[in-house]
Amino acid sequence: MSWIFGMGGTKPEPPNLDDLTNVSDKKPSPPPTSSSGEAYKFDSSALERAAQAAKELEKSKHAKEALDLAKLQETTKQIEYQTRIKEYEVHLEQSRMEQKRVEAEERKKLLAEETKQHQLRSQYQDQLARKRYEDQLQQQRASNEENLKRQEESVAKQEAMKKATIEHEIEMKSKLDAKKSEAKALARAKAERENHDLTMEQLKLKASEHRQTVLESIKTAGSIFGNGANALLSDWDKTLMAAGGLSLLALGIYSAKGFTSVTAKYVESRLGKPSLVRETSRFSLLEAARHPILTLKELRTKKSSALKDVILPPKLESRLGDVAIATLNTKKNRGMYRNILMYGPPGTGKTLFAKKLAMHSGMDYAILTGGDVAPLGKDGVTEMHKVFDWANNSRKGLLLFVDEADAFLRKRSSEMISENLRATLNAFLYRTGDQSNKFMLVLASNTPEQFDWAVNDRLDEMVEFGLPGKEERERLIMLYFDKYVLTPATQGKVKLNVEKFDYSALCKQMAEMTDGMSGREIAKLGVAWQAAGYTSDDGLLTKEMILNRCEDAIKQHKQKMEWMSEKEKNDSRYTKQNSIQ
Repeated sequence: MSWIFGMGGTKPEPPNLDDLTNVSDKKPSPPPTSSSGEAYKFDSSALERAAQAAKELEKSKHAKEALDLAKLQETTKQIEYQTRIKEYEVHLEQSRMEQKRVEAEERKKLLAEETKQHQLRSQYQDQLARKRYEDQLQQQRASNEENLKRQEESVAKQEAMKKATIEHEIEMKSKLDAKKSEAKALARAKAERENHDLTMEQLKLKASEHRQTVLESIKTAGSIFGNGANALLSDWDKTLMAAGGLSLLALGIYSAKGFTSVTAKYVESRLGKPSLVRETSRFSLLEAARHPILTLKELRTKKSSALKDVILPPKLESRLGDVAIATLNTKKNRGMYRNILMYGPPGTGKTLFAKKLAMHSGMDYAILTGGDVAPLGKDGVTEMHKVFDWANNSRKGLLLFVDEADAFLRKRSSEMISENLRATLNAFLYRTGDQSNKFMLVLASNTPEQFDWAVNDRLDEMVEFGLPGKEERERLIMLYFDKYVLTPATQGKVKLNVEKFDYSALCKQMAEMTDGMSGREIAKLGVAWQAAGYTSDDGLLTKEMILNRCEDAIKQHKQKMEWMSEKEKNDSRYTKQNSIQ
């Protein structure tokens, strides 16, 4: 071997590791054969060569290194084989997990499909049940209509028979009365013919006696007045007594008139109400005598929450709740009431809240309108003082609500107002200059910027009432739909039926449609629904009829908005923006 015995004494080259490692693996190549039969001939020289190679390997100094390297290569191959086994196992495990995942997805899809089929089956069964229920209702309605038709026909026949009987009785009675009148007329004419001479004689005698009596009366009166005048002219003492008596009589008449006027004012302040007050819950004997039933209803009215049936935005409700609590505690502790201004578009609940606030606080309320003040002229000052005198005599405390207050509380500097209205405004300012524990002043206005500065100085709190938002409109529509439609239909006292549909969804739809409408307009819409049901032939209110009335109300609202002036439109837009914010 050349790597064992170097040539020319040179250092031997290092062995090739692959050759050393594969020495044992090498097989002697068979010698070439000339024919196919010689391939199976044993080669003895190959064994000698192998033995010679083994001897040479044992004698080499790198034999141990070659053996260690062979072992290391074998270990590396085993590790690689184990790694491949592990990779195969991991791949097998991933395949199993993927198969489980696919099976889980298939089960999930199967479960979803079963759930869907179950829902569809439930919906179909529900539809069948509803269809059966609607068919039953339709049959029952048809049966009721048939029975009602039969009853109406029976009643009509009875009414016709009764009418015919009454007409026959009236005809017979009229014929009998005619015969009686004819007989009486004949008898009276006969008696008058027989007693004509006697009657004429009696008339002549009465006329002669009457003429004689009148003449005697004239003579007697002339004699008395003549003697009296003669006595007075001849006797000055009697003349002075007569003059004194007439003076005392005139003084008595004048004193009685003045006393009567003072007494009437006192009675009016205690028992009646001033002419400016349009409506009040305060009890009075005169009003009780005029309207006893209404007075009893007001006395039976129980104390309720200040925000009951008053639907407003949450922020405004919270603020008005604080106002109600403060007013109630002021009433209990007999403190000084605060004056409030409520401003905003018409129909937003200002008057309703004022009434609720008075009832909640245990106070009486009185409502007067600013438009009633100007026509009074010079009597406005007197009537204004009457109102505040009457308010100060309230035993329970009075909430004085002035609606459309800007009609007479206008600016005195920039507005052209009459002297009478200016005097009335001064009287109002004089009576409201100090806080009062007898009455609470609440002003309402659509244009508060027109108030006189002195009026603004008397206000302790200002509350803005904006147009209802979407949620408030939905609550208002549901409230009035229940009040004017569902409640009358369920009571059974009126001829009103409602078609079956999703009422809540319809209320939401109409809340979207009625953007910009006030609470009063929505309340009128509820009355329109009720009227539509009453005007139908069968008394049935359908969904289409409700939507038609709603669309008509929206058109009318738009027409009213077009009629508004530019300033009113700007005020309306400003108020609407504030209500949305």
